[in-house]
Amino acid sequence: MKFAIVGAGATGGFLGAHLARAGEDVTLVARGPNLQALRENGVTVRGPEGEFNARPRSTDDLAAAVAAADTVFLTVKAHAVTAIAPQLGAALGPEASLLTAQNGIPWWYFIGGAGPLEGTRLETVDPGGVIADSLDVRRVLACIVYPATNLVAPGVVEHVEGNRFSIGELDGARSERCQAISAALGGAGLKCPVQTRIRPEIWLKLLGNATLNPVSALTRGTLAAITGDERTRELLRSLMGEVDAVARAAGVEVDLGVDRRLEGAARVGEHKTSMLQDVEAGRPLEVEALVGSVVELGRLLEVPTPALEVVYTLTRQLSASLGS
Repeated sequence: MKFAIVGAGATGGFLGAHLARAGEDVTLVARGPNLQALRENGVTVRGPEGEFNARPRSTDDLAAAVAAADTVFLTVKAHAVTAIAPQLGAALGPEASLLTAQNGIPWWYFIGGAGPLEGTRLETVDPGGVIADSLDVRRVLACIVYPATNLVAPGVVEHVEGNRFSIGELDGARSERCQAISAALGGAGLKCPVQTRIRPEIWLKLLGNATLNPVSALTRGTLAAITGDERTRELLRSLMGEVDAVARAAGVEVDLGVDRRLEGAARVGEHKTSMLQDVEAGRPLEVEALVGSVVELGRLLEVPTPALEVVYTLTRQLSASLGS
């Protein structure tokens, strides 16, 4: 199996390093100082189990890397997908699989099994429909990323915890391609369950991403800090309740309660969320996919989200101040 990983940051570098170490054919797509470091030194992963280095191929030629691959992981941030979707769609082979590993509600969510909202497009997720028009949904597999990782220097990934990448067909089928990808990631020391009900799992992760991420960005607090403060914890509980209400209105029962989700976040400890890492690096924030999408869907479903709307407004302003 030939892998291309588009976006070799913390998540993409972590995944690519594990696959390359296991002997898989991997090409990382990166740019700037990170690409230079990858070419010179490969990817170094530092984590609870020690440190290792892998040297997959690295390039800034997205079209060539994708055209040569039969399995493509798209690991850029959600707000970066629109800009590259036309080139990515044109390069993707007719039999290749594209695993979308973005946080938030994905652009394909209301295609192929979304119930009464089938065909709905969220402007916060796919402005103008560019992504849906560019990418063949038949090539798409869902991918939910759980490892907590930081890109601490070009080519250097700090692994905090977690090693699971859940994948699934949009219609819930247990396909041969999912089984093959799961086996490859399993052989690389990662957990890769094939899920037949991928949408509830998206909401389970979004319960944290739509709340913990923006609050940590606004307060500059780690997961330990924002879950350890009584007032901030109560705010998070209210925000998670609103996310859960929108999910239920969309026909999804989230399997994990709010209190258990908060406890899980607290156990991660002094980890900086991806949005806080972006704030500190001066990068654009995933505010639309993570928070705006829930607010937009809440309006469509007539579910009030007053606390989320306040956080959404403030986080958008913060993102604007960073130049996004």
